[in-house]
Amino acid sequence: MGADAVVVSNHGDRQLDGTCSSIAALPRIRDSVGDRVELLVDGGIRSGQDVMRALASGARACLVGRAAVYGLAAGGEAGVTRAIRILGRELDVSMALCGVSDVPAIGPDHLLAPE
Repeated sequence: MGADAVVVSNHGDRQLDGTCSSIAALPRIRDSVGDRVELLVDGGIRSGQDVMRALASGARACLVGRAAVYGLAAGGEAGVTRAIRILGRELDVSMALCGVSDVPAIGPDHLLAPE
């Protein structure tokens, strides 16, 4: 269809019982679109571990509106900056614990495969 990017988001999950979460849908969507488009994920990103999980599942980037809004409410512009820095530090720790030194090296092998 000519799109440069796709945002995987499931805001309906809050109202529809039994729907698939964004993170659960992400690998199948990545498999479907390949590397032809940028793939972003929205919903449920509350920590650096969530960011790592999303990147390992095929996302190129995460949308972190909730963290930004909470930071804004707590401390204005400085609060938003702090919230984003916290996510970055948590991502750094998660990567280090997985033996990953740079974001492009994060991949599906960093996820625990379901049995």
